[in-house]
Amino acid sequence: MPRRLLQLLLIASTLWFSWLAMMIVHESGHVLGAVCSGGTVRRVVWHPAVISRTDVQPNPHPLVEVWAGPLVGSTAPLMIALMSSAFRLRTAYLMWTVAGFCLLANGAYIGIGSIDPIGDASELLAHGMPRWPMAAFGIVGVTGGMWIWHRVSPRFGFGASPMPIDARHAYGMFAVAALATVVGFAIGDRGV
Repeated sequence: MPRRLLQLLLIASTLWFSWLAMMIVHESGHVLGAVCSGGTVRRVVWHPAVISRTDVQPNPHPLVEVWAGPLVGSTAPLMIALMSSAFRLRTAYLMWTVAGFCLLANGAYIGIGSIDPIGDASELLAHGMPRWPMAAFGIVGVTGGMWIWHRVSPRFGFGASPMPIDARHAYGMFAVAALATVVGFAIGDRGV
């Protein structure tokens, strides 16, 4: 396969997998927050064709449950990336790319939501959360995600010293993204 097609395959597959992974880790945070704060999870929606969500009722501590989504959704992928680097995996840069995406997505979601409330941001504000911690979370998340992406960009063929695209990584990432998509369609709940 030509280099440009391998590069495109690696980038597209990694971004698509990052999106799916970000949604499931974010919703796992909501579930963890709900369970730890005495809430009852009624439904988790994770499907490739819709935006994910977690329904909790009763929810005695909604601030804990809602904040747990973006917090776990940002830190869990970072922990996985750190472990992959500690074990010196050749695919560690892919884990860092997913972690960067999760930081960017969660940071933008909550940060922009401090100005234009939707979803979790709307819930946080409705339960008394000041806007400034949400904006600060957004700035840290987006900045951290962009910094990580800058650091891994040579592995995707960008920058002053681009590295060759590893065909095994491009095909492997495509397989992982395809498998995650199939699993999402097979077991994911499309919601209402």
